[in-house]
Amino acid sequence: MYRVVHFEIQADDLQRAMTFYSAVFGWRFQDYSPVVDAPYWGVITGEDPDPGINGGLLPRPAAAPAPEQGTNAFVCTIEADDFDAVAERILAAGGRVALPKYALTGMAWQGYFLDTEGNTFGLHVPDPRAA
Repeated sequence: MYRVVHFEIQADDLQRAMTFYSAVFGWRFQDYSPVVDAPYWGVITGEDPDPGINGGLLPRPAAAPAPEQGTNAFVCTIEADDFDAVAERILAAGGRVALPKYALTGMAWQGYFLDTEGNTFGLHVPDPRAA
């Protein structure tokens, strides 16, 4: 089996995307542009040795799909401890609901959102009482 070890988010406006993900999830960003000789920001999602992965943020190389055309990339899902509180921060930071909160019965609450750049991401909150 192979595991996801890195993710990348493409954005039309890198600063707007960094502001969004910092406000919603507390992520930090490091400028790796000199290393890759192009605009590229490392996305730090947590502290070692906590489980999880880090990623990258880069300029979108082509136009994003139009609304209602579906996703054309891998969708990362972020685990949180309070669905409603995080969903509120997502909306306050300029995100939109793509698929409203629903129960994965007996396991978790799940939902999908669009960030300020039109990228889809999931929100997952474990809860054995979800119904």
